[in-house]
Amino acid sequence: QVQLEESGGGLVQPGGSLRLSCAVSGNMKGINAMGWFRQAPGGRRDLVATITVAGRRNYGDSVKGRVTIARDNAKNTVYLQMNNMKPEDTGFYYCNIDLGTTFTWGQGTQVTVSS
Repeated sequence: QVQLEESGGGLVQPGGSLRLSCAVSGNMKGINAMGWFRQAPGGRRDLVATITVAGRRNYGDSVKGRVTIARDNAKNTVYLQMNNMKPEDTGFYYCNIDLGTTFTWGQGTQVTVSS
């Protein structure tokens, strides 16, 4: 079974930067895409960024221009580079993999943007 391991979360000041990593292991048969989603306290789990097998990228409206999703196929890892971070970026960030017939989520990593 495929497993996702997120890392890189933590505390950052407004205007700062953070890079999250999602390492994939296990059976990736049928993979269509991977992505990052986030959930603020009391909020919904919203799109941050996705990247398809073909390399197509999609970003949530609130983060466009400030985040970049990238991949390293040799390492089976997807990255989320976040710049000029804002307090509203605070939340629990989850990595996800779309296997065509099912979705698998990582355990998540906390990101807090505060002075």
